[in-house]
Amino acid sequence: MILYPAIDLKDGQCVRVLHGDLTTATVFNASPADQARQFVESGFHWVHVVDLNGAVQGRAINEKAVEAILENVSIPVQLGGGIRSMKDIERWIEAGVSRVILGTIAVTDPEIVKAAAREWPEQIAVSVDVRKGKVATQGWTESSDLDAVTVSKRFEDAGVGALIITDIDRDGTVMGFNVEAFGAIADAVNIPVIAAGGLASVDDIVRLRARKGVPIAGAVLGRALYNGAISPAEALKVAA
Repeated sequence: MILYPAIDLKDGQCVRVLHGDLTTATVFNASPADQARQFVESGFHWVHVVDLNGAVQGRAINEKAVEAILENVSIPVQLGGGIRSMKDIERWIEAGVSRVILGTIAVTDPEIVKAAAREWPEQIAVSVDVRKGKVATQGWTESSDLDAVTVSKRFEDAGVGALIITDIDRDGTVMGFNVEAFGAIADAVNIPVIAAGGLASVDDIVRLRARKGVPIAGAVLGRALYNGAISPAEALKVAA
């Protein structure tokens, strides 16, 4: 299982928020590039980056912070937040992003996602952000009437590299993973699933790995990593 330490960007800084609400932001590092280097030194093999301002506004806002991360680490970076067009996708892949995460347009314009996956196979991920059973869009500020499996199935056999399933109701709460919910989606589709939202301890990683059914491909580590509830070494050991 691949672990993805998260760098959420707000106003150029590395923050954590509760349920995606930007007004709840806690700054953990004023230098996202420094935070990314720390993750590399801790032994992680990927970094998960989200432009929170960009997700709400529908365009890149924290470009300089993302570019600094790309310049400072050699491990793959996956990036989401405000990426809404083929031009946006191309720009970030040319800048060195290994995987571009598409969320809102996966609901509003799935054909762009499919076209991108054809153009850049395995370099496109779909973010399926779920609140009370329905998929949210526009930086989680709006809700659709679609469930996660319906959205996920749109992209089967399209060349999408991963589905990042975020449990908004638990995001930032350190309540623990809803393993059954992630597992139900993994069992329903043939795209690798990365779990996000609510990770509390290494026990969540153990439970993800132990569930019967299609294996969960990865997990995003957020607040529990920043507040010290999870040690990188222990997390990487149980995920290996």
